[in-house]
Amino acid sequence: MSDALTWLYLATLAAATAARLWLALRQVQHVRAHREAVPASFAASIPLAAHQQAADYTVAKNRLGMLEALVHAAALLVFTLGGLIQWLSQAWARAFEAGSLAHGTALLLSVFFLQALIGLPATLARIFGIEARFGFNRMTLGLFLVDLAKHTLVALALGVPLLVAVLWLMGLADEQWWLYVWALWLAYSVVMMMVYPALILPLFNKFTPLAQGELAERVARLLARCGFKSSGLYLMDGSRRSSHGNAFFTGFGAAKRIVLFDTLVSRLQPPEVEAVLAHELGHYRLHHIVKGMALGAAVSFALLWLLGQLIDKPWFYAGLGVHTPGNAAALALFLLVVPEFLFFLHPLTSLYSRAREFEADAYAVAHADPAELRKALVKLYHDNAATLTPDPLHSAFYDSHPPAAARIARLKEAAT
Repeated sequence: MSDALTWLYLATLAAATAARLWLALRQVQHVRAHREAVPASFAASIPLAAHQQAADYTVAKNRLGMLEALVHAAALLVFTLGGLIQWLSQAWARAFEAGSLAHGTALLLSVFFLQALIGLPATLARIFGIEARFGFNRMTLGLFLVDLAKHTLVALALGVPLLVAVLWLMGLADEQWWLYVWALWLAYSVVMMMVYPALILPLFNKFTPLAQGELAERVARLLARCGFKSSGLYLMDGSRRSSHGNAFFTGFGAAKRIVLFDTLVSRLQPPEVEAVLAHELGHYRLHHIVKGMALGAAVSFALLWLLGQLIDKPWFYAGLGVHTPGNAAALALFLLVVPEFLFFLHPLTSLYSRAREFEADAYAVAHADPAELRKALVKLYHDNAATLTPDPLHSAFYDSHPPAAARIARLKEAAT
């Protein structure tokens, strides 16, 4: 049985890696083939130079993504069949009792640390290479290191207690431990959504209440029309790190906040910002957040149940390169390996997400000027160097938002 799992794992990893590389190559070839002409629907609003920059930016990101896919596959093989998890487990057993909470926590933290370390060069290449080359990066190396230290401390402060609690529940002499872990995870997620806006986000960015003026008045009227209450409307200093613009809602219940990047407000006119916010309001009003949480809860329930069935099977460990079974090793293997088996479900999740985006656009059309939303989106495509000519298959597989041409066309139909 362990040999069958090994071969199934190798075949799945090979197929997922090959698919990642093939899709990225398709995207590169398709975008480059359409680099010399702006699509007709954008010819009057997007200059050729900007279109070409977006094409080059997309190509650069996908080439880096191809390298990341190869590094990711190699790292997975080293962690699993290469014996790194087994070696780490034995190494920590010299300091802590094997199978203890301390041993399991140390093992998992070391796996997470090594994963982050392996991904660090690609992150640096993306920020200080690609983003800087195309004029988007505003982050200094010093700010990057400060952010990295903060993220690490926050992850340890919030993650270690959760990790210890999960391992403790897994160690209970109860076959239903996975159900208790699932309930803990749900409770933790809800609490984090409530405290994240007020306690965590301000550690990384400055949030300033939006000053009175035309934009504030428009937003107030929009919220009144939609019957939406929030704990505040804030400007975020996103320009400290990037020139990309965005807007989002964060929090849950009474802790909901509306956040606008300062870069967004500096580039869009108040009616355009209003239309973008109407789209974001649509996600809340159409219960997309709650539906997403429910879907995530269902998926986590199924996966934890599966882990509950595998955790006491010797072939599960042996088939993935671990010869000393244990709760922490099982969790590490599961977190590393399962995403490869779920990779080919990406088109379904992307399709679901794009449908939600179209619904939010329809909501925005009903509560704001669709022409203003179109203008705002075109400006965002231009400023963020989003490709207007993605490969259809790559887009269907990965894109959480509809392609630019399809989205603008639907908004034009809604306006008429």
